[in-house]
Amino acid sequence: MTLIDGKAISEQVKQEIAAEVAEIVAHGGKRPHLAAILVGHDGGSETYVAAKVKACEVCGFKSSLIRYEVDVTEEELLAKVRELNEDANVDGFIVQLPLPKHISEQKVIETIDYRKDVDGFHPINVGRMSIGLPCYVSATPNGILELLKRYQIETSGKKCVVLGRSNIVGKPMAALMMQKAYPGDATVTVCHSHSKDLIKECQEADIIIAALGQPNFVKTEMVKEGAVVIDVGTTRVPDASKKSGFKLTGDVKFDEVAPKCSFITPVPGGVGPMTIVSLMKNTLLAGKKVIYQ
Repeated sequence: MTLIDGKAISEQVKQEIAAEVAEIVAHGGKRPHLAAILVGHDGGSETYVAAKVKACEVCGFKSSLIRYEVDVTEEELLAKVRELNEDANVDGFIVQLPLPKHISEQKVIETIDYRKDVDGFHPINVGRMSIGLPCYVSATPNGILELLKRYQIETSGKKCVVLGRSNIVGKPMAALMMQKAYPGDATVTVCHSHSKDLIKECQEADIIIAALGQPNFVKTEMVKEGAVVIDVGTTRVPDASKKSGFKLTGDVKFDEVAPKCSFITPVPGGVGPMTIVSLMKNTLLAGKKVIYQ
């Protein structure tokens, strides 16, 4: 069993990006600039955004953090999004989700200029991804592809089961695993809350990508010997022994599933760090104007 070390890979990728940025700046080019909008004080969002700002420093990017209180109006937020769309100094930006209930996430996503949408959530980027055109691929699926690549995990012709059908992970992951490329060329099944034979599907899978947000959902009897298991779940489960009062728990019952796997990602330290590094890769592409002029 090989433990997939997302933390180590993410550090490696950040150093590669930093070297490229240093070269761009040395040749008189512009330092890539990522902006982030954070609404309210959600614990998870605060943690993510702080990690993104820190990653920007390591990569040599300029970063800006724009904060709003939870009572910001939708119109005020959209006005800021339009302002960032027009700001030539900002190469890419994100609006940290989730947003308060009175703001339409979809409206915010669609207002972002797709050429600066480094989260890869805009319908134009999603559409381009699904037909295999160059685009910003959303961060978590992109991070998973990077892990498969760096660990040279065979995907061609393999049976891949994606658990979950969210717009952020499940759907794009399925589309990417069946694309004509490496990683890809897999036979993909997407399972969700209405799937009849979910356990049977998992038992036949060479690769399981669990993105349900249900702690310890994937148990040992669901996994065949030698399977590759990628755990996207990060649910905060109360734990009195931890200083924070909770522990991050994945969708896979790690201790019992791991011995059966050829490769498995831990939680934390697996997919999570790669999500942030994928955002950095998209920001570099935005700064270099590689995908959109």
